[in-house]
Amino acid sequence: MLSFVVLGLGKFGQSVAKTLYEMGHEVLTIEKSEEIVEDIADSVTQVIRGDITDEDLLKALGVRNFDAAIVSTSEDIHSNIIATIILKELGIKHIIAKAHNDMHAKVLYKLGVDKVIFPERDLGVRVARSLVALDNVNNLIELSPDYSIVEIPVPEDWVGKSIAQLHVRAKHRINIIAVKNGMKVNASPMAETVLESGEVLIVVGSNEALKPFKTKRIKRA
Repeated sequence: MLSFVVLGLGKFGQSVAKTLYEMGHEVLTIEKSEEIVEDIADSVTQVIRGDITDEDLLKALGVRNFDAAIVSTSEDIHSNIIATIILKELGIKHIIAKAHNDMHAKVLYKLGVDKVIFPERDLGVRVARSLVALDNVNNLIELSPDYSIVEIPVPEDWVGKSIAQLHVRAKHRINIIAVKNGMKVNASPMAETVLESGEVLIVVGSNEALKPFKTKRIKRA
């Protein structure tokens, strides 16, 4: 089990904190909004209502002893940078910080941050690349601990049948969101779309529902 401290609980921060906690790790969170603190209280190890730039608070909480810190607020660049400086001075082992723009990212790297992230941009890039990728990729995007978007070859017994005939939602509890044929991508397949041999499906569903498909590998075109 690892220990993490998450500073700032916007949508991204909450998602990171909850996911790490669900994975069985120790998660300490710090957030100034009383409403958010109350909402997340049962979803992390400990939540503290406070200012992420309060050096005395961070020292008192012993954040230097955590395996990693995630500075998840980025809109308030001043607070983001100050919190990062404090974490570096306290000697925390690994720091990940969310950046608002490229210049902000440069500053964070200058401060010694181990990794800078742009959650929205990174997700968009991953989606775009995965839709046109020719590589062997099964698990494209983990939407949450329980749901994913994956890429699967059209099963042999699906060839020559339309999406409507297959009733994939009812029978397999998954949804087809795109069909790839070489470099061509049909991002809005209709119910009457007939599937062909060699095509690849982009599907979304629970990880449990996707299990039967994950062992099927996608060959390089």
